[in-house]
Amino acid sequence: MLSTVRAKQIIATCGMAILLAACSSNEAPEYIERPVSELYNGAQDLLDAKEYQKAAEAFDEVERQHPYSVWATKATLMAAYSYYQDNKYDDAINALDRFISLHPANPDVPYAYYLKALSYYEQISDVGRDQQMTQHAMEALDDVIRRFPDSKYSRDAKLKKDLTVDHLAGKEMNVGRYYQDRQEFLAAINRFKSVIEKYQTTTHVPEALARLTECYLALGLEGEAKRTAAVLGHNFPGSEYYSESYDLLVGEGGTSRTEESWWDSATKSITDLF
Repeated sequence: MLSTVRAKQIIATCGMAILLAACSSNEAPEYIERPVSELYNGAQDLLDAKEYQKAAEAFDEVERQHPYSVWATKATLMAAYSYYQDNKYDDAINALDRFISLHPANPDVPYAYYLKALSYYEQISDVGRDQQMTQHAMEALDDVIRRFPDSKYSRDAKLKKDLTVDHLAGKEMNVGRYYQDRQEFLAAINRFKSVIEKYQTTTHVPEALARLTECYLALGLEGEAKRTAAVLGHNFPGSEYYSESYDLLVGEGGTSRTEESWWDSATKSITDLF
């Protein structure tokens, strides 16, 4: 009987030992503080190897272990860059906002604003989808241009802003065509007029004028159609949309002298309207 009890005690003791060993093996590795230069250089090596996620984590570790060092300031920005390279744009933006907030006078702040703008810009979707990200990109690019007008980042931001504006105009045109195809001409007119009024420097203006002409004619507003077509003819005489609108209003295969006279008169009197 005693031997049986003794055997059970031995088994229980062994089981507890095994359980404790298993628990200790699942514990997190012991925290070891490493020199800041070693941490930073290791993170830079990972970035050079295009191990972007690991690099971002390594740069974050620099800031965590040595938050008050000069290296930590640079590591925050480099972590953001690593996230950006890894297409983790939200993480990049959060890191950049933290860098800008903590180090507003740092010489790299213009670059931080620029990288933030790029993080929005590279998420711009096609014109058939919601354009909230496009609007964020526009605001961020404007921030760069306004804050750092003489920087190299400002010059590139201006180019990207032009493309962003063209993208927004394209969205308006897309919606306008949708309404026009459904014969909802008033809604279409509002969209096309928005392109003309808000995005005058984009490539979409000639088509917007041509589609406006079509919508006005569909509603029987011939006077408005002629006036819009005249604006198109004066400002974009070589455009294919000008030819389409002209043919739509006066007919193909030649025009009468009367028809030509109203067109010429309208075109000459329209110079101060657009």
